[in-house]
Amino acid sequence: MGQSLPIRARVFVGITAAYGVAVLAFSFLHWQSTNLLKFGCYFVIAVLASTMKVRLPGMESTMSVHFLFVLLGILELSLPETLAIGCAAALLQSMWKAPQGVEPVKVLFNVVSMTAPAIFLTYHAYHSAERMLQHSVPLLLVVAAFVYFLSNTIPVAVVITLAQGNSLRKVWSETYFWSLPYYIIGAAIVGLISYVDQFIGWENALLIVPIMYWIYRSYLLYLGRLEDERKRVEIEARQVEAEKRHVEEVCALHLRTIEGLALAIDAKDHTTHNHLHRVRTYAVEIAKDLGLDEQQTDALRAAALLHDIGKLAVPDHIINKPGRLTPAEFEKMKIHPAVGAEILEKVAFPYPVAPIVRAHHEKWNGKGYPDGLKGEEIPIGARILAAIDCLDALASDRQYRKALPLDEAMKKVREESGQSFDPRVVAILERRYRELEELAMRSLEEHRMDSLSFCGRVERGERPANGFESEGSHRGSPRDFLSSIASARQEAHTLFELSQDLGNSLSLDENLSLMAMRLRKLVPYDSIVAFIRKGDMLVPEFVSGDNFRLFSALEIPIGTGLCGWVAQNARPILNGNPAVEAGFQHDAQNLNQPRSALAVPLEGVTGLVGVLALYQASPDAFTNDHLRVLQVITSRVALFIENALKYREAESSATVDYLTGMANARALSMHLEQELARCRRESGTVAVMVCDLDGFKEINDRYGHLAGDKVLKLFAAMMRESCRQTDYLARMGGDEFVIIAPNMPPASSNERALLFSSLAQRAGREICGKNFLSLSLGAAFYPQDGSESEQLLAEADRKMYAAKQRHYEETGTHGGHASPRPHLAVVR
Repeated sequence: MGQSLPIRARVFVGITAAYGVAVLAFSFLHWQSTNLLKFGCYFVIAVLASTMKVRLPGMESTMSVHFLFVLLGILELSLPETLAIGCAAALLQSMWKAPQGVEPVKVLFNVVSMTAPAIFLTYHAYHSAERMLQHSVPLLLVVAAFVYFLSNTIPVAVVITLAQGNSLRKVWSETYFWSLPYYIIGAAIVGLISYVDQFIGWENALLIVPIMYWIYRSYLLYLGRLEDERKRVEIEARQVEAEKRHVEEVCALHLRTIEGLALAIDAKDHTTHNHLHRVRTYAVEIAKDLGLDEQQTDALRAAALLHDIGKLAVPDHIINKPGRLTPAEFEKMKIHPAVGAEILEKVAFPYPVAPIVRAHHEKWNGKGYPDGLKGEEIPIGARILAAIDCLDALASDRQYRKALPLDEAMKKVREESGQSFDPRVVAILERRYRELEELAMRSLEEHRMDSLSFCGRVERGERPANGFESEGSHRGSPRDFLSSIASARQEAHTLFELSQDLGNSLSLDENLSLMAMRLRKLVPYDSIVAFIRKGDMLVPEFVSGDNFRLFSALEIPIGTGLCGWVAQNARPILNGNPAVEAGFQHDAQNLNQPRSALAVPLEGVTGLVGVLALYQASPDAFTNDHLRVLQVITSRVALFIENALKYREAESSATVDYLTGMANARALSMHLEQELARCRRESGTVAVMVCDLDGFKEINDRYGHLAGDKVLKLFAAMMRESCRQTDYLARMGGDEFVIIAPNMPPASSNERALLFSSLAQRAGREICGKNFLSLSLGAAFYPQDGSESEQLLAEADRKMYAAKQRHYEETGTHGGHASPRPHLAVVR
């Protein structure tokens, strides 16, 4: 309020304040009081009630239960007395524990602009309706409560509406309407007090104090539930947003995988890289013109990049031949659509990519290959791709000819309309080819950094270890291109296997071990380490190869050393020095000492997951190709590790009580079955003790559930410290705990009961300042009390409740009262 309010809001506040001042002045000038003692008592209690205030959800406004005495004053006192009670209570409510200090303008509005007119209108509405409603007190009180509710909430909603520009109805209904039932309940309470007045006297109104407190606590609980619901909705909204981001990341991962495969094609045929990106740009735009749905468009986008992936199976000398192909060479070239489709069929794309790749050399008249499809039999994506592929090939330089001008290339494509290509596609292409060419050129500029770099000359290395080929040796041996093809195919195949293997299992060690085995074929290493981020540290999660102990002991602060730098900057390091790692022990005598490292960051959906590091004993052992291969798989590896860690955390939380850190009921059941199986094998014994904290409800009622939670956590920690290492502790729920004690004699149960009882009392004193707690314990023993887990638990539980009941009968107390001694039921 104050200077921050717009003019129209300040005008409204000024008008209501003037009206309130007039009401107060008129009323106090006509002061009437028939019973000052009664007025004084009501005044004091109403002022006290004004301190019991709650904050409205999403607002700075507060509400208190002093309205009960306003209604009681309207019923039994004069208007000036009621105004004095209501305004004094509102004044104290505005000033009592104000979080931002006392603001005079707010206080003035609450007391003068809102409370005084509300009481004035309610008083006159009540007394004006007396004759109409034939002095029916219940109906009159409902009218009064409703009028007081409206006149007390609408002015605030109007000010908020004028200040923020929101809908008056929305502000009033969402912020204040929920409190109407409490006004009606208050009217009923006042009516009951008025009725009792006729027989006892007005002094019974003092009994309203505990009722006020009950209403105040109800307010708090209700608002607490509203706040919990709001938080739940916010959490669900965040989860939906996180899932949406996850889907986007997966889609991006698919796209990066596709682009990685496109890079593999680029490495095979250097003339195709720009061709692939240009074809993709053309294809997506034509798909939009033809009205293809999102799935068809995504499939076409992927196929545009991957349609030539089958050329990995075609020898380099055929692909790069600077002349016409022989019939045999053309037969070899014709296999690439089928091979490409077979490769892509094994990739779990969420859309049909393989059929487009297989059919992109089919012709409209049925004379294409490999299947001789005709007309509409050809997938629409393949028809689009065929026309665009031909146009771009004609307009680009190739080994066997120079590029044609774009217009002439388009003319040749148009001549094949209805023969080789779909007429609809050619018509759109002819209409837009110049526009699409400009768009493709802009796209190429944006993706220029995506292309692979091929060095013209490598300065290092004077001669190979086996020397150079002699002058008389045959050049151009078939082994040159065969080994190149084999290497390229091995890389593509290994990357494919990796993409298939990762995520088949949620076992982190199993998948990382499999990854290490596959990766070694592409990037030779002596040691591999997968570091996982834990807070500000990198901790080795998986280590394989040489120097196992050295790397397993490393814990690297983020920002320190080689891997710490990679984690902090999210950038890879090629041939870094492993000796700079924190905690790395250099040993010059060790021939297997790592001397070069390749480290890449693992970034998942939520940020940095860890670092993948490869080490070799030779200096400068890794190449740019090794780095490229590693970067292709890191996003998939990071996503898998992130999911596996979440699964591990969920698996742990399913058997652990979130509050105390003890085992929960599910884990207890499994452990007890295992313990009984051990006892049967070894003819051993086991004790099952069930204990319950008496008086715990009183702590929750007096100090709140947060204090109760602290008591439970402290008691659980004390129990863990006092029990044997072989004992198994679990929380069954609420304030009930179970201890499984192998080979514990029955005579020791008394000592345990006394110990646990003293721990419970100590926990209660430390948290609450006084003792409220005692302990009931029942113990059952295998095999005396049963041979099955359910029998033992039920028997111990029965004895614990029998001991509790016996204690109540002997002492005349109930669960809310603590006893200094435990209530014990044990079979000797």
